[in-house]
Amino acid sequence: MKFTLGWLKDHLETEKSVGELADALTMLGLEVEGVVDRAEALRPFTIAYVVEAKQHPNADRLRVCIVDTGHGKVQVVCGASNARTGMKGVFAPAGVHIPGTGLDLQKGVIRGVESNGMLCSEREMGISDEHEGIIDLPEEAPVGEVFARYMGFDDPVIDIAVTPNRADALGVRGIARDLAAAGFGRLKPDPRTAPMKGQFASPVKWLRALPGDAASACPFVVGRYFRNVTNGPSPRWLQDRLRAIGLRPISALVDITNYVTVDLSRPLHVWDADKVSGDLTMRLARTGESIQALNGKHYVLDGEMTVIVDRNEVHGLGGIMGGEASGCTEATKNVFLEVALFDPVRTARTGRKLQIESDARYRFERGLDPTSALWGAEVAARLVLEFCGGEASEVVSAGELPSWRRIIPLRPNRVETLGGVEMTLAEQKRILDALGYETAEGTDGLKVSPPSWRGDVGAEADLIEDILRVRGYDSIPVVPMPLDTPLPQLSLTPFQRRVRAVKRGLAARGLMEAVTFSFTDSRHAALFGGGNPALALANPISSDLDVMRPSVLPNLIAAAGRNADRGHGDLALFEVGPQYADDTPSGQAMVAAGVRAGKVVPRHWAVPHRDADTFDAKADALAAIAEAGGPAEVQVTSEAPGWYHPGQSGAIRLGANVLAWFGTLHPKVLRHMDVKGPMVAFEVFLDRVPQPRAKAGKIRPLLRASPFQPVERDFAFILDREVEAQAVVRAAKGVDKTLIAEVAVFDVYAGPGVPEGKKSLAIGIRLQPVERTLTDEEIDEIGRKIVTAVVKATGGSLRT
Repeated sequence: MKFTLGWLKDHLETEKSVGELADALTMLGLEVEGVVDRAEALRPFTIAYVVEAKQHPNADRLRVCIVDTGHGKVQVVCGASNARTGMKGVFAPAGVHIPGTGLDLQKGVIRGVESNGMLCSEREMGISDEHEGIIDLPEEAPVGEVFARYMGFDDPVIDIAVTPNRADALGVRGIARDLAAAGFGRLKPDPRTAPMKGQFASPVKWLRALPGDAASACPFVVGRYFRNVTNGPSPRWLQDRLRAIGLRPISALVDITNYVTVDLSRPLHVWDADKVSGDLTMRLARTGESIQALNGKHYVLDGEMTVIVDRNEVHGLGGIMGGEASGCTEATKNVFLEVALFDPVRTARTGRKLQIESDARYRFERGLDPTSALWGAEVAARLVLEFCGGEASEVVSAGELPSWRRIIPLRPNRVETLGGVEMTLAEQKRILDALGYETAEGTDGLKVSPPSWRGDVGAEADLIEDILRVRGYDSIPVVPMPLDTPLPQLSLTPFQRRVRAVKRGLAARGLMEAVTFSFTDSRHAALFGGGNPALALANPISSDLDVMRPSVLPNLIAAAGRNADRGHGDLALFEVGPQYADDTPSGQAMVAAGVRAGKVVPRHWAVPHRDADTFDAKADALAAIAEAGGPAEVQVTSEAPGWYHPGQSGAIRLGANVLAWFGTLHPKVLRHMDVKGPMVAFEVFLDRVPQPRAKAGKIRPLLRASPFQPVERDFAFILDREVEAQAVVRAAKGVDKTLIAEVAVFDVYAGPGVPEGKKSLAIGIRLQPVERTLTDEEIDEIGRKIVTAVVKATGGSLRT
């Protein structure tokens, strides 16, 4: 919410500085996000008199001007067609920054003539888009005066953050009311809201055609007809205020609606009455109806949206935006004014569906003062007649004004017991009265009736909050909170502990944790088994995040791609989070996924570096399973979904249960996502990893190092090339799970010395006795058993 200090002073009589008011607003719960002094950038620009303007000797379209700045005369070369002797304009000396163009003005020579500054247009000053000529000021403009001060631009702009419950603070008057209640000035009366007699009966009426269960879509609407108006530019002061807060002046009629919206938090809309056929009706849209809105976009509507229609077409979206067909232009002569109340929830839902943001929607969906439908028509009428002339009709309306009066009891001691501040009942009453509440003292405290503009106040605690914020949050004493019991220990479920362990384990392997959205681009989702219509988002936060993710990988791949585009190509990312197969609870799975790209280790003179490969992804997946408490004995197969490269990927299984996928990502997937490869990835399905079993009645011994010497032996086997290394490892481990501590593949060879279609696979065995040192005979015996088991399981033979 933006407004200027001068605008605030229209409602607040105060001598406080902008800094004091900004501090007060923050303490009132209206946090100031910034204060911008527009005059600061325009301070070097002064009013100057053109003593002489003559033709440039070397250019037809340039003039050489002698300019009196009030501090001396300088020569300026000017290309504006309206530069002439005797005019007054705005002078910028050499060395200043021109805010409208972003350039720093330098002294120079233009076509052989020296120029020591410039005469500025409105666009160069950054105050409008006008650039046909330089600024032409009235004769009475004082030479040498700072231009910003003369034009009234020395009016700071204040920007505050307004919480969703404070719709009244979306108007400058509501902000002034809070400051006055806090003692920072006096709230001025507003005579514009008084009823004004109409001159004739309105030829356009309001009708409501809403079903009983949707009557709240527009409970009450007021209108007024204006005839013989002149829709020219609005007054300069109004244009300046709108520009100061980022709104573009359009015409007097449109500017009035924008002004009242910000000034009083009362959205209005004006129709060109000559473009409307008959009366206007509030009703629900018919599915398939459409409107060309004032923002130039076409929208198709559904039956839940409130619309304003005439006999022929839709002219407006209730509470959001009007239609282009009946918009006011410079040629408008007759106007019909809309001052309506719209359902906040329906307005918000419509705005989200159509993705329309407007100042009207922003206020309607927060709930307006219901009485503003009545006084809003009076304020608008006075402004229309003042700026555009013409005559105003009598007020017409449809529906009933919603009931808003309610009584809330306030106990005298509740401000102290609930808010921690000791206050007299009289002081509480003074604050509430200043905020517009109606109060009456009773035997047990106050009976309080909130004002019409505070629809958010519904309980005693709300009254206490208002009292405390006006008194000042800094007046609340800082007191220690008593601790009657010890702090509870952090309690995590077994699955939560599993997730934490997996995260720690992957981080220890050098992967960096990422947290991405649970939704992704539907085009990317289709590459990873997505496409379920039930997972499409009704109101995505952006067009490229429109479906729930079927896999965690697309977002990680995109993140890796963004890093690579910025020069960080060697990276490893992981995320533990949900993915979605359908829109049921059982369709959600918790997955630990990761990607690696580029070099596994940085370049070093003593260590060879290599790219991440499928085995790195496999090791990551196995590590995540181990950290999750999964079994050590798993099977690795070559099946993997289509987003992995065939022949460079696999699955980790426990019987028929797939615990993980891993491998090199398919080049087509990376190319479709516009990410440079190669890249490897893994996905571990934590929900499928079985919990470790603890046998009942047995106490597990403490793990400690064995005091006996371990024994290492190597074995090489000739195998068919199709035999998986996992089969060899599994067969060797199964010989004696107590004695054999580790089995690892350390060499695979195919070539000279090995028969065609065969390969040599070497494994290292580590024997770790725990009861006594092994004899040579026992070592040889376990070796023979290992060879026998591997030969039996694989059909191979020991390589000699």
